[in-house]
Amino acid sequence: MKTTHTHIWALCFAISLFLAAPLAAAPQSPSPTDSAASVLKMEEGLVDANGVLIYYLTLGRGRPLVILHGGPGASHDYFLPYLLPLARTNRLIFLDERGSGHSEKLEDPSLYTVEHMVEDTEAVRQALGLGRIGLLGHSCGGVVAQAYALEYPQHLTHLVLCSTFHSTKKMNEVFRGMKERMAPELRDRINKLEQAGLFGHGKDYEKNRYQPDYMVAAWGEGYFPYLYQRRPDPNYDPIQSGISAWDLYRQMWGSHGEFVIDGNLVSVEYADRLPSIQVPTLITVGDHDECDPSLAQEMHKLILGSKLVIFPQSGHMTFVDQPARFIRAVDEFLHTGNVPPSKKESEHSSNKP
Repeated sequence: MKTTHTHIWALCFAISLFLAAPLAAAPQSPSPTDSAASVLKMEEGLVDANGVLIYYLTLGRGRPLVILHGGPGASHDYFLPYLLPLARTNRLIFLDERGSGHSEKLEDPSLYTVEHMVEDTEAVRQALGLGRIGLLGHSCGGVVAQAYALEYPQHLTHLVLCSTFHSTKKMNEVFRGMKERMAPELRDRINKLEQAGLFGHGKDYEKNRYQPDYMVAAWGEGYFPYLYQRRPDPNYDPIQSGISAWDLYRQMWGSHGEFVIDGNLVSVEYADRLPSIQVPTLITVGDHDECDPSLAQEMHKLILGSKLVIFPQSGHMTFVDQPARFIRAVDEFLHTGNVPPSKKESEHSSNKP
């Protein structure tokens, strides 16, 4: 092939433009500072709390917010991934209560009490050097959070009580009403199973937990309308709910079924003491919550200056049914100290997603 000087010059010029273009168009690399700001590191560990190893998981940045799960006998896992957005502006510390999740199990179930769980929470606060903390408790974790606020108010900046109860007597009244509203066939089926005794049946490996037919009847057909409304978890399985700390559950909740609390949680009667709570308090509940909104409304009246948010189209798992509203309500409360009246009203009455 014959090549002229003109062709060679044109080729060299084109190559020079090609090599220069990426240099001019290359985007500016993020600085190490920008990259670090987008990374939220997680840390997990164990705190030896009064001779019991308590598991914690911490992530995020900002002021500390300790988070207590329910059950009793569940773990922090059910909060994830729903509460993760709070980590953008808060240092989240998830705990597994004694006997639950990754925390140490005890041979003596009588040591599973609200009072011991309060002391475990305080031991973690001290061991991690958290100073004053925000404290969020959901369901039975909200009971522990109330007890902590009554015992250690000086260590709190904010208190968040989510879908919980302050009186076992009143919670049991809610359960009686729940049963009365059931379809007669379901109520009769549940009653027969409870009257026959819920433990000691089936194969040897099944005798220390509910039988599958009771799990389906109670947790599936009975509870489900009070767990989810707007965004039911498609993976919810009442049988999987049976993977729990049964020794703890029976000690605290009781052994006579899902619709009566007759374990050591019967001691939870805080109505006379709640007026002494002076820390800024947010109370949240779903409008179809297992922990009926009437309980949250009474707590709201008893805790002077508290804020109440009732989420529409929501069951017990409000952060699943209304994730954006839940995160907004909690985050604004933690960082402003209150929920504006207009916000409270919109949370209660709006049905928009």
